[in-house]
Amino acid sequence: MENNDTDCQENIDKSRALYIFYSSVVVLEFILGLLLNISVIHLFVIKLKFWKSKTIDIFLFNLVLADILLLIGLPVKAYNFQQCSENKVVCKVQLFLQFLNRGASIAFLTVISIYRYFSVVHPGKRKLLWILKRSPQISIFIWVLLGILTIPAMLQSFIRCNSNENDEEASLVVLLREIVFFTQILIPFFVLVYCSIRIIKRLNQKSVGDKTKLRRAMFLVTTVVLVFAICFLPYTFTRVVQLKNGFVMKEEKVAVVKLYDGFICLSYLNCLLDPILYCLSSSKFKKLYISMYLPFLLKKEQAEISDDTADD
Repeated sequence: MENNDTDCQENIDKSRALYIFYSSVVVLEFILGLLLNISVIHLFVIKLKFWKSKTIDIFLFNLVLADILLLIGLPVKAYNFQQCSENKVVCKVQLFLQFLNRGASIAFLTVISIYRYFSVVHPGKRKLLWILKRSPQISIFIWVLLGILTIPAMLQSFIRCNSNENDEEASLVVLLREIVFFTQILIPFFVLVYCSIRIIKRLNQKSVGDKTKLRRAMFLVTTVVLVFAICFLPYTFTRVVQLKNGFVMKEEKVAVVKLYDGFICLSYLNCLLDPILYCLSSSKFKKLYISMYLPFLLKKEQAEISDDTADD
C-alpha cells in the first residue's frame, strides 16, 4: 500500500500543473452550472408550478434536478484531482451520487427526446403518448431503477477516486458496474440519434408553418445530439482503453488516465448546457427567465423597439 501511495504521489507531482487545471475547470463548471440550474429550477417551482404543467415540464424539472445533484459532488471531485489520499467512504458516496445523477440526467434527456419523437413523428399513436404523459410515475420509476443499478458503485470504487490507484481484479460486481456504465450512455445515444433523424425528416416534410420555428427546432435537435456526443462519448471510449490497460506499457497507462480525467471534466459541461438547450430554447420559458433574472435585457429590447418606432 505504501508503494502504491508513493507511485501515486510521483504521478501527481509529474502532472501537478495539468491536474490543477482540471481542478480549476471542475470548480468553474460547478459555480456556473449550479447558478444556472438553481435559477432554472426556481423558475419551474415559482412561476411554472411544474407539477401542474405539461408532461414535458415535469421531465425537464427532473433533468435539471439530476444535474444539480451531480454538480453538488464536483468540489469533492476537484479536491480528488489534486490529492492521492482520500476518505474511502466519502469517495464511494461521491461516486454513487455521480453515477446516479449522471444516469438520471441521461435518462430524462432520452425520455424527453422519445416524447418529442412521438409527438412530432407519430402524433396519432395516442396510447404511447398517454403512457409517456404519465410523467410523475415514469420519473419515480427512473430514479428507483437507477438507484438499484448504481449500488455496485458503492460496493467497489469505479475506476478509482483518484486515477492513479491500481486496477481492480475482475469480479461479478465489476462486470455489472461496467455493463451499467456503457449501456446508460451508448443506448441513449443511439436512441437520441434515431429520434433526431426521424424528427428532422418529419419537420422537413412540413410545407406549412413558420419556417423560422422549423429551422430552430431542427437546429435544437441536432445540437442536443452533438452536445451529448461531445460530452459523453470521448470519456466512454477512453474507458474502453482503460479496461485494456493490462496490454499496454506503464507510460501509456498514465497517458490514458490523464486523458480520461480530462474527458471527465468535459462530461460535466453537459450540466451547464442542459438548461440552455432544453429550457431556454423555449420562447415562453426564455421570456419568463429574462423577466425574472435579467430584466435589464428586457428593458433594453423594449427601448430598441421604441427607438425603431420613433425613427419610422
